[in-house]
Amino acid sequence: MHSPVTISAKERCTGRAYSKHILDMPRGQRRRLLDDPRSMRALAHPLRLELEAIVGRSGRITTADAARELGISHGLASHHLHQLAKYGFVEQVSGADNRERPWRLVATSVSYEGLDEKPGGPAAVAAFEQVAAERTLESFLSWQDRRGNWPAAWRKHAGFGNSTVYLTESELGGLVGAIEKLILEYVDERPLDDLAARPPDAVPVEFGIFVVPCEPLSGGG
Repeated sequence: MHSPVTISAKERCTGRAYSKHILDMPRGQRRRLLDDPRSMRALAHPLRLELEAIVGRSGRITTADAARELGISHGLASHHLHQLAKYGFVEQVSGADNRERPWRLVATSVSYEGLDEKPGGPAAVAAFEQVAAERTLESFLSWQDRRGNWPAAWRKHAGFGNSTVYLTESELGGLVGAIEKLILEYVDERPLDDLAARPPDAVPVEFGIFVVPCEPLSGGG
């Protein structure tokens, strides 16, 4: 059995399910179709993605506690949380007392299918995916530093894999859809901020899927 692990700011996972494709989200999922390039650009910020992850994984968290988790000032955390709220990613809810209202996610699953077909959409999607990819890479490199501290059973299934496959456009769509469906079966059962839905021994696991069509060689192939 794996003992509790202290997660530093560098090691956090994004947490929320993002997809280019629209899938049904049953039970406790709160789903959002992100169709505004301005909102996507507002999210394309590393600190905001960190804060969004902390809010989701905590279920509910105050600005002060989020600031402590990241090791940043209360004012900086407050500014970026309010920017996330402005564009509908987080919201403040009633707390246990009147001192400070905690934040929670507005949606636990976000799709941005069709956004890159709108004016300004391709640039907004590119900006978000650039920041998200950099965070995923940082998370992977952090895992490389930490993997020796984890049991062999966890190390066996974690890490990097790479394949080059010749696919048609329709085959690529089917393959990506099948991969996302497998992952989202667990996402559906365990909304990110539903602490009660997490199995006792579960830890956050980040899946970053890079799909990159390559230019053909000059001689073909």
